This record gives sequence, C-alpha cells and structure tokens, in this order.
Amino acid sequence: MTKTSKLAESYRIDNGKHFRLKDYDPADTGPFHSKEHAQQRLEKDITRMQELQDMLYAQDRWALLLILQGMDAGGKDGTIKHVMSGVNPQGCEVHSFKEPSAEELEHDFMWRTSVRLPERGHIGIFNRSYYEEVLVVRVHPKILDSEKLPPELFTKRIWQERFEDICAFERHMARNGTVIRKFFLHLSKKAQKERFLARLDEPGKNWKFSAADIHERQYWDDYQNAFEEMIAATSTRHAPWYVIPADHKWFAHLTVAAAIVETLGDLKLSYPKVGAAKRKELAAVRKELEK
Repeated sequence: MTKTSKLAESYRIDNGKHFRLKDYDPADTGPFHSKEHAQQRLEKDITRMQELQDMLYAQDRWALLLILQGMDAGGKDGTIKHVMSGVNPQGCEVHSFKEPSAEELEHDFMWRTSVRLPERGHIGIFNRSYYEEVLVVRVHPKILDSEKLPPELFTKRIWQERFEDICAFERHMARNGTVIRKFFLHLSKKAQKERFLARLDEPGKNWKFSAADIHERQYWDDYQNAFEEMIAATSTRHAPWYVIPADHKWFAHLTVAAAIVETLGDLKLSYPKVGAAKRKELAAVRKELEK
C-alpha cells in the first residue's frame, strides 16, 4: 500500500456507528507540510489513475461512481478539475445536480441521478447527488412540498427511511458492478468565509458568488448535524464515505486522488486477453499490412 493510500484510509468511514464529525479537523494535512511537499505525490497518483482508467475502460466490467458533497465553496469543482485532470474524457462523465426541474419532481427523489449512473468501463462523477435529499431538503423541509409526496408518507421517519433506501440502492449497485466512493469535503466556517471574500475581491471569481450561499451560512450548524447523521447512517463497506479535510485545497486533492487510485487498484484490473482466434486474425492483418 502506498503512502497516499494509507493517508486516504485514515479518512475512510466503513461503519458510521461511532462517527462524530468533530473528530475530524478540516485543517488537517496529515504528514504533508505544504502544497509543494504534496505536489510530486499527487502527480504520481494522477499518472497511475490514467493507467488504471485505461484498463477499466478496456476491461468493460466495472463502473466507478464518485460522489462529492460539501458546503458551498468546499472545493467540489476544483477537486474534479485537478484530480481528474489526466483522465480520458471518453470514459468519464461529470454531472452536477442543482435544483430539481419540473420533470424531475414528477419522479422519486433518486430518479434524476439514477439515469446518470456510469456505464461499465466508465467513471461517473456526481457533483452533489441524491444525498441532497437528506441535506438541503432536511435543513429546509418546506422543499418537500414541491416533491408532491402523499401526506401520509411524510412522517417523522422520513429521513431514516431515505437513509435506508439509499443504502439499499448502493448495495444493489455494488452487487451489479458499480463501485461507489463518496467524499465529504469537510470545510471550516472560517475557511468558507475566506473563500467567499476572495470571490468578492477577485474580479475573475465574481461569477462564483451567490447571495444564496451567504443565506445558507445561517444554517451552518443545521448542515453540520445533517452531514454527521448522513455519514453515520450511510457509511458501508461497499459504499464508504471519506471525510476529506478541505481547508487546504491541495490536501483535499491529494487525498481524493489517493482514494481513487486505491479503489481502482483493488479491482485487479487488466487488459482483456486475446484468444487464439483473435491472434490468428491479427497475424493475418499484420501479414497483409507488411505486403
């Protein structure tokens, strides 16, 4: 196991029974002291990821789904940009889930993400996901009114029921060859404030700023409680959560990359073996080309 895969393991939650978010420091950088210290290892992991993705695509048996969740300015977009920088776009799709459309509200809460799941041989990335239904919807339960649930189904157990449904769905996907890894980018309130101010101060970042993001800061504690309960209830061996310290973007990128490399490595990927008939066909092609 590489140094970085051990690093990723220390933030992995396979069983959330005793999980407490306060036990994880958003400013943690593990054994790395600076961005420069970590850059070389990140580059090696990205190169290894390219090799593994190529085999994943060629083998065409497994699919990998990566889910990123976190507070606004947590670094989801940047993580996708930097960690997946070397991945072949032919075998990778990114989907960002924002406010549901009218069509999506006519279906169950997992429908819109289900139709975006990666096919075999591909990596799918969800920037936010069905977990919004136990996060923003839980913090703002009025949103449930727009989901048109029959009133008798809106009970005190609705969040627990959604946790159960999500776990059952992820177990089903795992049993059918989709490997799921989930990343909570754990940002401190102080670091979020600094990133919001940077968006205001730097003209090139003004477009990222939204007054709605400031509004949601009022519910910081509610969101932290929702994240904690979500991770505790939905961390499993086949679909673990990684609580990624996100105050330092470079460390978040490094840790996410390490987790992905480790996950792909565990699949024992290889290029498809060529049988006798195919070798005979290739020999004939070579002979024709060499004439």
